[in-house]
Amino acid sequence: MSEVVNFAVGIVLLVLGVPIGNFLAKMTKEELRDGQLWFKLIIFFSSIGAVISLILRNDFLLFSFLFIAVVASRSLISKKNKKVDRRKTKK
Repeated sequence: MSEVVNFAVGIVLLVLGVPIGNFLAKMTKEELRDGQLWFKLIIFFSSIGAVISLILRNDFLLFSFLFIAVVASRSLISKKNKKVDRRKTKK
């Protein structure tokens, strides 16, 4: 039963990463523009860390790496969506 509760809490925290990523993208537009490569590297290494944590069966590290990947990727996705919207309004 304890494992189910831990898993549910981890999923809730991962879902919270989406609005946190959106908020960070909104607040840090300049940093996202300049550091796009670094965000992609963070996502890549977090994904590798999540896979390794899954193999090692360490739930805490798994959810930590996934949270970092979700927040960073959501920040980049929000930035890309805003570029597409601007192009549509200019035409």
